[in-house]
Amino acid sequence: MTVHVPEERPLNVRVQSLTLVAASAALLAPTTFPDVRPSPPDLSGPRVQLRSGHPPQTGPARADRSGPRIGPVPQAGAGRPVPPSGVRPGSEAAAGPQKARRAGPVSAADLLAKVRDCAPVSRGRYRSDAGAPANIPVCGTRDAVYWKADLDVDCDGRPGDHCNSRTDPHFSSATAYTQSDGRPLDAEKLPYVVVPQPSTIWDHRAYDVRGGSVAAVVHGDRVRYAVVGDVGPRDIIGEASYAAARSLGIPADPHAGGVASGVTYIVFRGSKVDPIEDRAAAEKAGERLAREFVGGARD
Repeated sequence: MTVHVPEERPLNVRVQSLTLVAASAALLAPTTFPDVRPSPPDLSGPRVQLRSGHPPQTGPARADRSGPRIGPVPQAGAGRPVPPSGVRPGSEAAAGPQKARRAGPVSAADLLAKVRDCAPVSRGRYRSDAGAPANIPVCGTRDAVYWKADLDVDCDGRPGDHCNSRTDPHFSSATAYTQSDGRPLDAEKLPYVVVPQPSTIWDHRAYDVRGGSVAAVVHGDRVRYAVVGDVGPRDIIGEASYAAARSLGIPADPHAGGVASGVTYIVFRGSKVDPIEDRAAAEKAGERLAREFVGGARD
């Protein structure tokens, strides 16, 4: 289960200062992921109450994501024009074919090489599951934020054959972001990733990451594209929808599925898929943005 917080005025969560988030990112020197040391738990601000939930096949117990619901995040920026299919001003698609450096899909190796090092943008570290060490930073560049974690299966949203209250004890029929008709997202059909609830550890909104932002998810030699579709606990990271897990070849059972490590999440800052449920648009935009990212056009 995930905990949803309104984007504009989060209830029961007091984000101390976005200025501190940005300032601290500049003070932290780049490092590599193997050198990251666990940080002490962040004890400031409100905390999500967690209890043991779905135990994975191996590793620590996962978080119970069935905490109090605040409802879908209000749509921000109503009336503003939305770039088509995640195209950012100055992107490869907007600039023309002269910046198209390669043909064919972007490989997992290309993306992993680009995010090999980590310049942390989070003030602290996240846990992969309840009780696990807090040793996962959110890293960033001018174009993207990324993290390397496990993958817990999020089945929240519209109920179906695989995602419902019988298959998932912590199932919720709500998602933080809704599709264009106002209904919750469909975890069985739409690949989406989950970002942590804004906190003093990190606030995704300060990095232009919101509902519908485009994400590349890498596992093994597979690259799949998704959107940001839900918000999770404030101190846990590493979660994606049933459809995202299946597309990556990861067991998608909401009770015992997922994978304990080896998943890289790359979210492209300032990107947008509208409507959020347009899976084909997310794939098209993701491939274009990934090619731009590995090509270094904006580095």
